[in-house]
Amino acid sequence: MADRRTEGRTDRSGQSLYGSSSRGSGASRTPGTSRSFGARDTFGKDRQSSPSRANTSRDRASERFEREADRTFLSRRTVVLGLMGLLATLTTGKLAELQLINAEQYRREANIRRLASQTLFSKRGTIYDRNGNVLVSSVECKNVYVNPKLITDVDAAVNVLVDVLGVDAQETRELCEADTTFCYIAHQVDQEDADKIADHKVDGIEFEQTTKRIYPYGPVASQVLGVVNRDGEGVSGLELYYDELLRGTDGSIVRERARDGGFIAGGAYEKKPATDGIDLVLSLDVNIQMAAEEAIAKGVADAGAKYGSAIVCDPTTGEILAACSYPTYDQSDLSNARTEDMNLRVVTDAYEPGSVFKTLVAGMGIDLGIMNPDTIFYVPPTVLAGDDPVRDVDKRDYAMDMTLREILRRSSNTGMILVGEKIGADEFASYLKKYGLGTGSGIDFSGESPGIIKKREEYDGASVASMSFGQSIAVSPIEILRAETGIANGGMMSAPHFLKSKQGEEVDWSHKQERCISAEAADQVVSMMKTVVAEGTGSSAQIEGYTIAGKTGTAERAGAGGYQSGNNMASFIGFVAQETPKAMTYITLDGTANMSGFAIAPFKTIMASAIKELGIARDTA
Repeated sequence: MADRRTEGRTDRSGQSLYGSSSRGSGASRTPGTSRSFGARDTFGKDRQSSPSRANTSRDRASERFEREADRTFLSRRTVVLGLMGLLATLTTGKLAELQLINAEQYRREANIRRLASQTLFSKRGTIYDRNGNVLVSSVECKNVYVNPKLITDVDAAVNVLVDVLGVDAQETRELCEADTTFCYIAHQVDQEDADKIADHKVDGIEFEQTTKRIYPYGPVASQVLGVVNRDGEGVSGLELYYDELLRGTDGSIVRERARDGGFIAGGAYEKKPATDGIDLVLSLDVNIQMAAEEAIAKGVADAGAKYGSAIVCDPTTGEILAACSYPTYDQSDLSNARTEDMNLRVVTDAYEPGSVFKTLVAGMGIDLGIMNPDTIFYVPPTVLAGDDPVRDVDKRDYAMDMTLREILRRSSNTGMILVGEKIGADEFASYLKKYGLGTGSGIDFSGESPGIIKKREEYDGASVASMSFGQSIAVSPIEILRAETGIANGGMMSAPHFLKSKQGEEVDWSHKQERCISAEAADQVVSMMKTVVAEGTGSSAQIEGYTIAGKTGTAERAGAGGYQSGNNMASFIGFVAQETPKAMTYITLDGTANMSGFAIAPFKTIMASAIKELGIARDTA
C-alpha cells in the first residue's frame, strides 16, 4: 500500500506548513495537536481516534497553554518585583547618603545657598613715628556691590553708580543685569561717597563695611611703610615685614537669605567680632624723613644721577631715623607707581662702596696692631692691582711718603693698596666677616640684597688690592652703615632697625650688637675721619658749631667690558663726632658723571635737620 500524505503543502524538510506528516500506515497529525500513532486491534484492522480522545488532546493543549501563561505571568511579576526592589534599594542608598554618609556636605551646600556670610574686617594697626605722629592708619569705608535680583530699575542703578563713583557705564550695566545675587562695583569707597549713593535709595545697591589705609603725611616714607592689598594684607615695606602684628583677625556675620536674595528678618544670624591689629611705633622721625626725601631728590637732580638714597641712624642703638630712595612713589596712587621706585634701595640694592670702604680697611690694620694713624707708607704714583695699574684721582706723577691719616685725608687709592697688602689676604677675609659684610645686616625689612663678597679661596692676585679701595666687592648701603656704626660706636656694631615699640612696650635690640674692632682702633679711625672733614676731601661737609667725622667715596660702576667712565656711584658717610654720637648719615648717588662732592650737599641738609630734631648740643670747645 502506498504511503499517504496530508493534503497540506510541505516545505523542503518534509514538515507541513500546517502540521506534520510521517511515513507508514495510519500516521497523521491534526494541526495544533501532538503527533499520534495508530494501533491495530485484535482483528487486524486499523483503529481510528475516537471523539473522546480528541477532547482529551484539546484538554491537554489547553492545560499546556495555561501552564505557559502561568510561567509568563510569573516571569513578568518577577521582573516587576525585581525592579521595585532595585528602586527601593537605590532609594534607601540615596537616603543613607543624604542623611548619613554625606549629610554634613549637603548641609554645607544648602547653607551656602541659604546663608550669606559677610566679612567683618579687622582694623589694621596704626603706625607712628618716634614722636607719636601718625604715619599710617586705617579708616572705615565701604565696598559697594549690587544684588541684580533686587534691582527694579537698572537705569537708575547704573546712573547713580556712574555719577558718584565714576565707574564705566557699560561694565556697570552688565554687572547690574548679571544672573547672580552679588557683584562688586567698587572697593574701599569713602564713607561720604557711599552716603551719597545710599541717599538715592536705589533697590539692589548694597554696601559692605571695610577699612582702608590713609597717610596723613602723603607719600612720606612710602618705601619704608609699604602698602597693603585689597584684602588688607601687607605686600611691601614694613606693612609686609610686620604683617602678622598689624593685620589682626577678621570676623564675620552670617545671615539667612530669602529666595530673592534679600535677608530674612528674624532669620538665622551669627556674628564673630573682628580682632584689631597691633599698633607699632617706629624709630623714624617724620621731620628728618621729610628733610631727607627733599634733600635726596635735589641731590639726584643736581648731580644728574639716575637714583639716590639716604639713610640716617643713631649709631649707638641702630635706630633708623630716616630712610629713602629717589625716585619714589605715592602709595595712594599705585596705578602710576613703578616697581623699582617702590624699592628702598639702601636695603635692596648692592654697590661697590668706593672710598667710604677705606675707613673699614684702616680699622683692620689698626686693630691688628700693625699700623696706626701715623704709620708711614712710601706711595708711588702707580700701583698694580693684579695686572691693572691704579693711580690716584689727582694724577700725581711722583712718589711720596704718606701716613695712614694722610692716605685717608687724600683718599689715596695707591696708598690703600699698600695698606691692604700689609694686612694680607687671610686677615682681610677674616675682618670682612667681623664687619658682617655679606651676611646681612639683620634689619627688620624684607628684600635685603646679599651682595657679592668673594670667599677667601676665590681671591686672585688683584682681589685684596682692589677691595682695599672699595672695588671688587658689592654690598648694600645698609651693611656699610652697620659696619660704620662700629667705627662711631667704639667698635660695637649696632643692628639697624625700624621698630621701636609695639603695644606700648619698648623692643630691645641691644643683644644684636656685635664687636668688629677694639674701641681703641675705632677711636683712631674716628680721629682720621675728622681730619677728612676738617681739611681733606670732605671739607665741604663741615657744619658750624659741630665736629663732623666723615669719608667721601666715588666708585666707577662696572658694566659690559669693565668699569664705565662717567658712570659713578658718589657717596658720603658722616656723623656728629661727639662722645656719644646720635646721628649718622649715609648718602649715595648712583649713575652720575660727578664725584663725591655732590653727595655732601644732601648730607649737610639732612644732618642739619637731625641736629635740630634730636636737640644735639653744639661743641663746647
